[in-house]
Amino acid sequence: MQTIGLFKRILVIIYDGLLLIALAFFTSALLMGLFTWLGPDSFFAIPDPANPNLIERSDLGRIIGGTIVSINVICVSFFFYGWFWTHGGQTLGMKAWNLYLVKPDGKFIDWNTALKRYLAALISWACLGLGFTWILLDRQKRAWHDIITNTKIVKSTQQGEKDKKQNLAKHRAKNVSKGR
Repeated sequence: MQTIGLFKRILVIIYDGLLLIALAFFTSALLMGLFTWLGPDSFFAIPDPANPNLIERSDLGRIIGGTIVSINVICVSFFFYGWFWTHGGQTLGMKAWNLYLVKPDGKFIDWNTALKRYLAALISWACLGLGFTWILLDRQKRAWHDIITNTKIVKSTQQGEKDKKQNLAKHRAKNVSKGR
């Protein structure tokens, strides 16, 4: 299994980032719709003194709304990455390049490790990406979150071929059961 360098990881981050942005927009729009449906109240909105029929969002409402959206984005991104990492070891971006997130024994991670990895990746980003550029210094091409959680991202042609065979077998079984 071949370890992956910084450039390929950046491509995966961009690919997954586009998907994640769309998902975050969708869930944030649902939240905004929910709060709009619940209706404005004195806590979130205030009447405009110049026009009493016009209701503005209060400063407190803006702070609370921004906090809710921020929490939503963090939760959505954790469940996005956590789900893919724990169910097959690949995000959609990783799948495009046949990359897998594995433990040293070659198995996929559990939810506990996914949470640790996600939090460590946030720290890597918070340090202006230093945790990711660490890949250039580490002999095994590991970022901080790889080191902290004892995981690695690898390219595996064996796993890719195994997945293709399993998917083909499932597809054939489904067609046989439908009488095709």
